[in-house]
Amino acid sequence: MDPDLDRDRDLDLDQLELNPRITAAARRAKVTSARRALTVSGPDLQRITGLSRADVQQLQTAAASACRAHTPVPALLLLRGACHRSGPGLGLGPGLGLDPGLRLSLGCPVLDGLLRGGLPVGLTELSGPSGAGKTQLALQLCLSVQLPTLHGGLQSGAVYICTEASFPISRLQQLISQQVELRADLPPDLIRRIQFSDQIYIEHTADLEALQLCVTRRVPLLLARGAVRLLVVDSVAALFRSEFQASDWSERTRRLLAFGAALRRLSRDFAAPVLCINQVTDVVDGSTPESLGLVDAKVSPALGLAWANQVMVRLMMRRLQGSVAAGDQRSAARSLEVVFAPHLERTSRYCAVWREGVRGVTGHMTHDT
Repeated sequence: MDPDLDRDRDLDLDQLELNPRITAAARRAKVTSARRALTVSGPDLQRITGLSRADVQQLQTAAASACRAHTPVPALLLLRGACHRSGPGLGLGPGLGLDPGLRLSLGCPVLDGLLRGGLPVGLTELSGPSGAGKTQLALQLCLSVQLPTLHGGLQSGAVYICTEASFPISRLQQLISQQVELRADLPPDLIRRIQFSDQIYIEHTADLEALQLCVTRRVPLLLARGAVRLLVVDSVAALFRSEFQASDWSERTRRLLAFGAALRRLSRDFAAPVLCINQVTDVVDGSTPESLGLVDAKVSPALGLAWANQVMVRLMMRRLQGSVAAGDQRSAARSLEVVFAPHLERTSRYCAVWREGVRGVTGHMTHDT
C-alpha cells in the first residue's frame, strides 16, 4: 500500500463514478471502499467479483483517483514551471501556485551555490558526525526562512523538533545578534525589524508517540495558519535507534516509512522544506552499498536503506583536519557535501562555523599538526 495515499479520502464505492453493475459485483465480494479495492490485486479482484479485466481496471483507476489528495502532475509541466497546484493554508489563488524552483537560502552565497539556490521543497537529510556543525546550519535556516522571498527567505517561521539534547537557545540568540554580520548584503534596518525569536516554535519529543503526535497534529496547524514554512527534526535517528531492538527491524521499518511519508506529505501540501538531521554509523568493512549514501570509508548515514529511500536530498557535513581564520576568529574547517539529489551533481564546498553562523570558505586552509 502506498504510504502517500490520503487516509482521509477512503470513499465508499457508491461515491465513485462507476457503472452500477461494477459496484454491485464489488459489494457482493465485500469490496466496499476505494481503499479496499486498491489492497487487492487485479487478478484476485477478477476472481472474487467475477468481473472482466477491463471492469477491474476501471474500478481500480476510479479508486486510485479518489484516494489521491492531488492529481498527478506531468513531469513536462514541472520542467516548464507550469504547475499551479495550491497548498492548503497558503492563501494561493488560481494561477499563483507553488513554484517548483522554490529555494530557501542557507544565508551564504558559497553554500547556496552548492545547492543551486538553497534548500528545496521536499525532504532533505543532513547527516554527519557529532560536532560537524549540523545543528548550527539548521539554526541558521530557522533565521533565513523569516527573511522576505526577495532575499532568499519564505517570510515565515520555523518549527524545530528536538529528540535528543535540549534546544541550543544561547547559540540561537548569538546568531540573531550577529545576523547583520552574516547577511551584510541586506539592509541592516530590514534585519533589525524582524523579531526572529518570536517565529521559531520549539518542540521536545521524548519518544516516538510524541514525535508522531507533533508531526501529525501540531505542525500541520502551524503550517495551515501560515505561521511556519520550515520544519527541522534534530535528529531523526535518535528515537528510532533507542526504541527498537535489532529483532524489531520489521516494526521499526514500518514506523520509519510512515514517518517519512508524513514528512513528505507536509512538505508537498504546504510548500515547506523539511530538514532532518541524521546521525552516522561506522562502516566496518567498507562494503556498504552506494545507495546508502556512503561518503567515505569511515561512516555512513544511519537508519539504512529504508530511510535513504524516503529522502529527496542527502547532504553530509564533516569536520576536517585543517583550520581557517577570518579576522580575529579561527575555526575548524568543515565540508558540506551533496551525496545525492535529483537536481545536483555530487560535489562539496569547504565551510566553517563562525560567531555569525556557517559560511563557505574560499581562501587558504591551514593543516593542524
